[in-house]
Amino acid sequence: MEDSRIVELYQKRDRSAIRESQERYGAYLKAIAVNILGSAQDAEECINDALMRAWESIPPQRPAKLGAFLGRIIRNLAIDRYRQERALKKGGGQTELCLEELEGCIGEGSSLEDRLVLREQLNSFLDALEEKNRELFMLRYWYMMPVKEIAKSCGQSEGAVKMSLKRTRDKLKNYLEKEGGTL
Repeated sequence: MEDSRIVELYQKRDRSAIRESQERYGAYLKAIAVNILGSAQDAEECINDALMRAWESIPPQRPAKLGAFLGRIIRNLAIDRYRQERALKKGGGQTELCLEELEGCIGEGSSLEDRLVLREQLNSFLDALEEKNRELFMLRYWYMMPVKEIAKSCGQSEGAVKMSLKRTRDKLKNYLEKEGGTL
């Protein structure tokens, strides 16, 4: 079923919207959550929470791209869950590595205004990147995919991927400093 039809089901408060969303985007949502949480069981719980969050958000929201909308919800929920679990027990994983790698570029802007400005700056920065570098950056820091998997999927060595990501982070840091972004 097409996104517009599924969103229409949400608008009409038809519970089949959840089932249709699961059918169309379940694997996509699971991939994001597993990359962040490292657990299929935790990912399934996040998917359920994400679909309920979508149910609560539509209406009033009416996303033009349902996949991106659901992807953002699952990512935020998975990161929140990761941080909560991490606070209870210390451990390592892709999420921690990704957040540590970006720490030197992007601080945790405390105010909503800071986060909105940072989001616009990040979008501008990513728009200006070469497609290959933008893809690597998104795979690593949005989808939190391990470097080894990125290298395999892009046909590059792990070293080349790491170097590209480092150079992109350095460019991002310089860009944000020049633009007055939150560091």
